[in-house]
Amino acid sequence: MAGHNKWSKVKRLKAVTDGRRSKVFSSLSREITLAAKTGGGDPDGNARLRTLLLKAREANMPAENLDRAIKKGTGELPGIVYEEMTYEASGPGGVAFVVQVTTDNKVRAAKDLRAIFSRHGGNLAASGAVMFQFLHAGQFLIARDATTEDALTELALEAGADDIITTADGYELRCGIHAFDRIAHALDDKKIRPASAELAYIPTTTVPAPTGHFAKDLAELHESLEALDDVQHVFSNEADSAD
Repeated sequence: MAGHNKWSKVKRLKAVTDGRRSKVFSSLSREITLAAKTGGGDPDGNARLRTLLLKAREANMPAENLDRAIKKGTGELPGIVYEEMTYEASGPGGVAFVVQVTTDNKVRAAKDLRAIFSRHGGNLAASGAVMFQFLHAGQFLIARDATTEDALTELALEAGADDIITTADGYELRCGIHAFDRIAHALDDKKIRPASAELAYIPTTTVPAPTGHFAKDLAELHESLEALDDVQHVFSNEADSAD
């Protein structure tokens, strides 16, 4: 189980099976459409869109799918109107969750999430109930072979990053929300391609990974959430075995 370890999530995405590829493509299409709607269809002037396009190409998403998703966002093609929603929840073993969804039906999305959490020993929470346990920040994961620590540190200081964390997997660069685009451009200028780049909810404290039946419930909860079409991102604060 991945816990809050983002590198685990990146590795799972790269190893996505054919059976889940349609879910990955659907999720990316929705995000690309929203990114184009809010920031325009030109990736050179839209850092979020540019990052999503890189992610989509790494997942081998067909070019026609990318083009269609962008045009739906810019209004060149008709399409479903999506909304972004953020839900807070408690899971088995006292694990806190922040779940981001992109949906064309808020009532359905809330109903589906409520049912999934209830089925696995958790529940949706009121606004603010768990959010205080997370830092909302820009997060870039950069593989060790993509650059050196000294070069990345210099770039981060100049671009306004808040922190660089070195792990066995690579480098994690964090920044304020408003610095995200600036850092994305700086990395692009240096031809440094992040393994992941997103506005994330990063746990400020973690809880021990549950054991016994709680561990089974938690693993199944993660799987159920990631299989739900409306769900884009799942953030949680259980400690990861890799930490």
